[in-house]
Amino acid sequence: MRIGIVSPYSFDVPGGVNLHVKDLAEHLIDLGHEVSVLAPADDDTPLPPYVVAAGKAVPVPYNGSVSRLTFGPVTAARVSRWIERGQFDVVHVHEPITTSVSMLALFAVEGPVVATFHTSNMRSRLMISLGSFLQPSLEKLTARIAVSEDARRTVTTHLGGDAVIIPNGVFVDRFAGAQPRPEWQGTADRPTICFLGRMQEARKGLPVLLRAVPAMLKAKPGLRVLIAGPGDERQVLSGQPPEVVAACEMLGAISDEDKARLFASADIYIAPNTGGESFGIILIEAMSAGAPVLASDLGAFVRVLDGGHVGQTFRNEDPADLATEVVRLLDDPERRTTLARLGGQRAHTFDWSVVTQDILMVYETAIEAWAPPHISSRWRRGGTR
Repeated sequence: MRIGIVSPYSFDVPGGVNLHVKDLAEHLIDLGHEVSVLAPADDDTPLPPYVVAAGKAVPVPYNGSVSRLTFGPVTAARVSRWIERGQFDVVHVHEPITTSVSMLALFAVEGPVVATFHTSNMRSRLMISLGSFLQPSLEKLTARIAVSEDARRTVTTHLGGDAVIIPNGVFVDRFAGAQPRPEWQGTADRPTICFLGRMQEARKGLPVLLRAVPAMLKAKPGLRVLIAGPGDERQVLSGQPPEVVAACEMLGAISDEDKARLFASADIYIAPNTGGESFGIILIEAMSAGAPVLASDLGAFVRVLDGGHVGQTFRNEDPADLATEVVRLLDDPERRTTLARLGGQRAHTFDWSVVTQDILMVYETAIEAWAPPHISSRWRRGGTR
């Protein structure tokens, strides 16, 4: 099958949607499909061979974050050329409501088109303002996917229609085989907890974690807080009490290999995110690597953690409750072992080997639904035209 995948977000900056797109493309290629990905990127950005640059992106604030998008007539022309040259059996656009190349692809494509919605934002002004304007284009969608119930509810509320839920995927074995790094491992006297995310993006929750550290240190004076991710560590720690600064070990941006090793090394992985999360892919990654997970009780996180069965939760934006749960888990190694075991089992339900097959079924359904009766069944099954 010839598959075109479109991401609205720049490949110059790592992010959850692009990670999803990249992993999906690579697994489809491994299965023997021909895949081309179109996404914003500078012309000199190193890209995988299957990614086509749609042009330089500009930063745009959206959903509590800053997204790098590209739009305009030059980009539209690139999108049209990519679609024409690709002769795709199906085009898969991610976040088609976002004013970037996904929206432009939806305008231009003529054929089976599948959309995946990642965003969870029930109060989205963008969706409210653009929903009616984009309705004619959205009617071109042959099938819709939402990565979670939260994302599905956002779609049904603002855009109408429905979507099948297919979660984000993880290559579980890449994390399950990670070896701990001795310098990151904790001891009974010096346990380690870890955070990974964009440090200066408020909704990732690092300020909540830092406000909880003094109470943790009172109970566990030797506690080490490993903080990984992009951002200015001096600004992050500015104004923090000296004991908090001393407890924090700033690792900066780390490689995918070290991300897995960080999860495998820590006594607890902390996800203090405050909102705007439709899924929780990082929770799956941490569980895949064998880390006991403690996360804020966002709806998306609770669902990933199977109602709290495979991971612990604390009250969102409540540093005192976060500190209490950290200390409770550190005092209960048997509970941590149980959570690590159950989390690892749960993670396999999100492996790309499972998720990709569900997506392929949607592709097949979209092709069958779109193809006019006079077109051969071989084309409708993704064969040569």
